[in-house]
Amino acid sequence: MEAQKPSKPSKPTTEKISNVRGIRNAFMVIVACFIVCVLLFWFWFGHESHFEEGHPIDIWGTIFKGGVIVPILQTLFLTVIVLSVERWISLSSAKGKGSIPKFVAAVKACLAKNDINGAMALCDKQRGSVAAVVKSALIRYKEMDENTVLSKEQKITTLQKEVEEATALEMPALQQNLPIVATMTTLGTLVGLLGTVIGMIKSFQALAASGAPDSTELSTGISEALINTAFGIATGAFAVISYNFYTNKIDNLTYAIDEIGFSIVQTFAATH
Repeated sequence: MEAQKPSKPSKPTTEKISNVRGIRNAFMVIVACFIVCVLLFWFWFGHESHFEEGHPIDIWGTIFKGGVIVPILQTLFLTVIVLSVERWISLSSAKGKGSIPKFVAAVKACLAKNDINGAMALCDKQRGSVAAVVKSALIRYKEMDENTVLSKEQKITTLQKEVEEATALEMPALQQNLPIVATMTTLGTLVGLLGTVIGMIKSFQALAASGAPDSTELSTGISEALINTAFGIATGAFAVISYNFYTNKIDNLTYAIDEIGFSIVQTFAATH
């Protein structure tokens, strides 16, 4: 009798990926912003049309007199703007279609009626991170509902684990690039302070020169100090506002996920 061939191992299930899309390589964003800012600094701010006999005649020439720290600060400021826009687009897609509170209320109403298919249909319509977590939990809900091997406690534990894993999958995508924005809040201020100190050093050097102080060197140093201070404060302030704004939006999504995940587990526990 021919020996039975061993069965082939089943293929691993496809790894789940988050539905939230965004810029994965923030380093390339910083490099691109730096190139843009350097070109802008030399070919626009430093253009001869903004100067007369070496003295700036408008704001662009004054910014150029801020020195080599200016393009670095502009890079930080532009990076914050680009990543803020990127987070706006990403979190808008994570929010899905329609109102999150209405979606949560509608799913909870379906759960109260034990209408799992209806709740899944709402997830397909809503899309977004909250809907992705809820649908993943509902699929597991149906599997546990049809399972006759596990005990009730094991089913509830499995359902809770599914909600936690689905949430853990979405969170990194929601928070992506925000640590960089948070870093800019401090880095922008410190680089601006460095430019301020360099400008003040030049001013004091002009004052310490023998004879009458060189007014040109003195004004150049003061301009460098003030321009760098302005860019540093602007970068830090915008980064703080952006970081807190998007952190609040992520918290709202997280609260919705926690609320509806708890409702799914409690509904299963009450009906089984």
